Amino acid sequence: MTTPSAILDATLSRIAPVPPERLAKAWERLDNLTKPRRSLGYLEEVAARYAALRGESPPRIGGKRVCVFVGDHGVCAEGVSAYPPAVTGLMVRNFLAGGAAINALARRAGAEVEVIDVGMAEDPGAPPGLLCRNVRRGTRNLAREPAMTRGETERAAAVGIERADAAAEAGVTLLATGEMGIGNTTPAAALFAAYLGQPAEAVVGPGTGLDAEGVARKIEVVRQALERRRPAGGGALDTLAALGGLEIAGLCGLCLGGAARKLAVVVDGFISSAAALAAMRLAPAVRDYLFFAHVSAEPGHRRFFGSAGLRPLVDLDMRLGEGTGAAIAMQIIEDAVAVYNEMATFADAGIVPGA
Repeated sequence: MTTPSAILDATLSRIAPVPPERLAKAWERLDNLTKPRRSLGYLEEVAARYAALRGESPPRIGGKRVCVFVGDHGVCAEGVSAYPPAVTGLMVRNFLAGGAAINALARRAGAEVEVIDVGMAEDPGAPPGLLCRNVRRGTRNLAREPAMTRGETERAAAVGIERADAAAEAGVTLLATGEMGIGNTTPAAALFAAYLGQPAEAVVGPGTGLDAEGVARKIEVVRQALERRRPAGGGALDTLAALGGLEIAGLCGLCLGGAARKLAVVVDGFISSAAALAAMRLAPAVRDYLFFAHVSAEPGHRRFFGSAGLRPLVDLDMRLGEGTGAAIAMQIIEDAVAVYNEMATFADAGIVPGA
């Protein structure tokens, strides 16, 4: 039986940068379409990147899928969330019934929604539509001890890789990250602080609605976690284990698995970006396959984009999670690919530029 560690190592070995000649070829076509050069702005960069990573002519939009990973967090005992942990299970039922924001937006985008229990504290049984891949019934309290063991982290990441493989086999070409887990902005903020070398106060925000006192408490919790629990040497996987969450580890695996299968991975908001950053620390070439959907209202998210030199597709002050921003971004990517595939070139239209 292949171990989670071996699955992770094999996936990392298959991730390669997108060849620069493919990107150059994509830009050559875009620059010869019937429009002023680069007049569609960032939409053209999206089209070029998608065409290059797919390596098809013409690039194809196949299936679209949002993978919503679910996990609970022991750190909620520190009062870092405006909502009680029981809401995680209630929202999972809402996802399965099709009544959440991600369900509405995914329907508009023509995307499936897949819900994966990788770390729920509650045992929901086996309701129709829920993929049961639980590694542990919630993480430990990261303010007082490491959130996960390395083995648990590898198991959760392997679930993400499994779901990326399943998506690729099903013909999915746009794979989006989603998550649900009360309290998960705290581990996400801790990961941003650790990976980016930022103090807690620079990355911690109100999450789903903390007041000023709650934010101050959350900052102190993240500070304690960084001081007490960040592993010596700062290895990316060990940092994820000490400070992260099971759904974040699952999303990290989804990013890695998507890149290994040459899929475009649409990264949602603050929590998903923490997972994507962990994946980029493990395999820098993952970046070539990621499209960051939006910038969250959380302060650490803007710091991440600034430090990494990345640009989100939209800025709508969203802070819900679930994959909602990624579902919107899927439609923009599909529009970009339509421009690339369906516009005429100057030669097609019998136009001589500058004549």
